[in-house]
Amino acid sequence: MRKVIVSLFALLFIYSCTPRAIPVIPSVTTGEVTSITTTKATFAGDVTADGGAAIIARGVCWSTSQFPTISDSKISSGTGLGVFTVNITNLSPSTTYYVRAYATNSVGTTYGEQRSFTTINANIEYGSFMDTRDNNLYKTLIAGNTEWMAENLKYLPEVVGPGTTTNSYTTAYYYVAGYDSTDVFTAKSTENYKIYGVLYNWKAALIACPSGWHLPSDVEWTHLENFLADNGYNFDGTTGGGAERIAKSMATDSGWLISYIVGAVGNIDYPENRNKSGFSALPSGQRASDGGFSNVGSHSGTWWTSTEHSTYDAWNRNLFYNNRNISRSYPDKVSGFSIRCIRDN
Repeated sequence: MRKVIVSLFALLFIYSCTPRAIPVIPSVTTGEVTSITTTKATFAGDVTADGGAAIIARGVCWSTSQFPTISDSKISSGTGLGVFTVNITNLSPSTTYYVRAYATNSVGTTYGEQRSFTTINANIEYGSFMDTRDNNLYKTLIAGNTEWMAENLKYLPEVVGPGTTTNSYTTAYYYVAGYDSTDVFTAKSTENYKIYGVLYNWKAALIACPSGWHLPSDVEWTHLENFLADNGYNFDGTTGGGAERIAKSMATDSGWLISYIVGAVGNIDYPENRNKSGFSALPSGQRASDGGFSNVGSHSGTWWTSTEHSTYDAWNRNLFYNNRNISRSYPDKVSGFSIRCIRDN
């Protein structure tokens, strides 16, 4: 019995004399800032080591001054090790912020690398651009840091009439609605050219924009739609919803068929929001895959994107006189639609 007691004391002595690790502050890294809008942004952090003590808080802090701390604005995101993501709202437009991830254990708080970002301008600005290929002058608008042509492109290096003989997936074809010949000068003298610009098959649309500009992708169209919806360009003054309520603010306030659907392009309701964005979309119609022109000057406008859906079709955007949304579809590439160009970043 005495030997057992001595052994226990010996073990206790050895344990009490064994050096134990003293906890230190944790380690954390700051990830990239993504999904930046006028008032929102998404942040990532990664707690890579707990310092020998449990992580009791982690998150992101931010400020308009450098090296923010948890005494500034912050939002927490759980506890423990690992990657976390935080969405921040109620930021101010056109403002530069500094952000750091943080992690806290019983010893204290540590911070990751500082990153900075600037929120998008909430207002639309306007300008102009001269296409030196033909000296056409275009109104432009800047929305969400991207400059768009606010008129349909009129670049017309050659022209063909309607008909299935000018259907092609590989050859660029240019059309003027209602024109049925091949003389560029005559085509440019028509009212449809002057008002609505040129209709392009997808092959032509990809190469028609002037140097320094390009055909917007499906994603770039979505960015514009979200910008407008998030910044007060819905027909009824609400915010959010993407493409669902912004058609009226994108379309000209005349030239469309009459509609009695609330908020539709062709309805004269909400007059203060008709073409509020200045995008000035017109019912420029289309050249269908069967070779005929349709819906010009009344019913709808359609614009190509640069994004392919398949070998034979590509994504586009549509405005209809009786809809309050801008819709999305993937017609045959041999169709002829309008285009808007956006400036390269």
